[in-house]
Amino acid sequence: MRLFLVLLIFGFLAVSQKSIASDLHAGYYYPAPDTREVYVANVPAAPDASESSRAAFVVGLAAQQLKQGHSPGYHLFAKGEYLEKIIIIATETDRYDTLYRMRALLASLTSMARATPLFAQSAQPYELNFLDFCKLMGFRQVTVSDGETFAHQITIR
Repeated sequence: MRLFLVLLIFGFLAVSQKSIASDLHAGYYYPAPDTREVYVANVPAAPDASESSRAAFVVGLAAQQLKQGHSPGYHLFAKGEYLEKIIIIATETDRYDTLYRMRALLASLTSMARATPLFAQSAQPYELNFLDFCKLMGFRQVTVSDGETFAHQITIR
């Protein structure tokens, strides 16, 4: 019985370490995610989706933010070995501190994404949302955080 308990504890620790190691950005850009979900996109990845197109997308969103003349209250980064992860971090206290506020932010990013040529090329651009656009671009994960205590992570399939 003792051997079983020891093996069970070591197995749990190994699984915990693996999940921590798989998210190298947790603890640096955001706290370990409190909530997670899987989003099944309504579109496949675009055949020409690449690391450079994902980088250009993030730069384009930042440029749109600068044109607005005010701080959007968040920063957006492309990270990962092939820039396949989007990280969105709030820069103001109490801004995106609940799951509902984070989802509202993602909904507002849908409007910005619809202004891009790739989104407009879709057969059904107004039926797609920001996460569908992320799939088109080849992103696999979106993490949104209040930048202090809460993070939500979405795996895109």
